[in-house]
Amino acid sequence: MGTMTAAEKRARAKAEYNAFLDVCPSRRLLDRISDKWVTLVLCALGGGASPSDDRPGEPRAMRFSELARTLAGVSQKMLTQTLRSLERDGLVTRTATATVPVTVSYELTGLGLSLHRQVRGLKAWAETHMDEILDNRAAHDA
Repeated sequence: MGTMTAAEKRARAKAEYNAFLDVCPSRRLLDRISDKWVTLVLCALGGGASPSDDRPGEPRAMRFSELARTLAGVSQKMLTQTLRSLERDGLVTRTATATVPVTVSYELTGLGLSLHRQVRGLKAWAETHMDEILDNRAAHDA
């Protein structure tokens, strides 16, 4: 087996979508969905918005302002960019209703719901194991 050209490597990566290959487009997708704001927006729209909830709620549409209040610390610019990227990828739909002022809401698509199911497990794991992680960090740094 000879050496592959760059074009052959790109074709192979596209055909197989192998994230271990440097030219695979799935790497950019992994980079996007591993962003903290993407994770938190998906979880909020998927029904896990309330910190007091032990169980996730039902997925539902949320207005921009409601998302901004739910995601403590997110700037308007970052939330806008995150929602636009999720809409572009087909994970979120944006619905504008002709009112004064215009009412805009965001909701997970079927594709977004399938990703939400994966991401909520990661969020739950982080919340469950945070004390252990902090203890490990302190022990390592000591």
